[in-house]
Amino acid sequence: MKGLLHLDNITKRYKSRLALRGVSAEIPQGARVGLVGPNGAGKTTLMSIIAGLVPTYEGALQWTEETSFRYAPQDPVFPRRINVMGLMMYYARLEGLSGHVMSQEVQRVLRAVALWEARDLNSNTLSHGMRKRLCIAQALLCSHPFVMLDEPTAGLDPVASTRIEDLMVTTTRLSRGTSVVVSHVLSTIERSAEQVVLLYDGKLRWQGSVEAFRCSDNPYVVQFRTASLTG
Repeated sequence: MKGLLHLDNITKRYKSRLALRGVSAEIPQGARVGLVGPNGAGKTTLMSIIAGLVPTYEGALQWTEETSFRYAPQDPVFPRRINVMGLMMYYARLEGLSGHVMSQEVQRVLRAVALWEARDLNSNTLSHGMRKRLCIAQALLCSHPFVMLDEPTAGLDPVASTRIEDLMVTTTRLSRGTSVVVSHVLSTIERSAEQVVLLYDGKLRWQGSVEAFRCSDNPYVVQFRTASLTG
């Protein structure tokens, strides 16, 4: 696989705290990447930099080709007093869709995340898990070639988590796209990713395949994999 995105010595400081410390990595085109690490490791900061939400940082971020992408944040916020269908139609119009094509695409993604039956519910009445699934549906509209999902299965029940994990794999394969998934859940990474990038204390500590991740003796990998309090 050729590289799609190159990260070169990415460093981000928030006042006196270093959130990222010289992170250099490559995201291959067409890969499913799992970004893992403990709380405060810098995962969301790195995703926000890639998404363009954090404009000031040190280092360089280089795309090898022009790429459209979508980002589903960990804690989505939606306009109040509008139902699920209305929101998705609005987002679809922003994508340039209209008419029958728009209706079909909205129905496709809502069914994929099991929200079709909830399409008439107002966004302010949705549970946390339903809001997460709605955010994922928005990110999957039009099958963009690069999708980033921050903790997509956090707060979901096991059945919904499995559905989302399988959906990420299927969507990436069908679109021949690239995905980056942030997760603390080992099963989510093993089901939805091919490559793993491990951050700890703002530094890249390990990168490799899921197969290598399962048996690596790197102390940071072992600590994450076994949920050890020491390492």
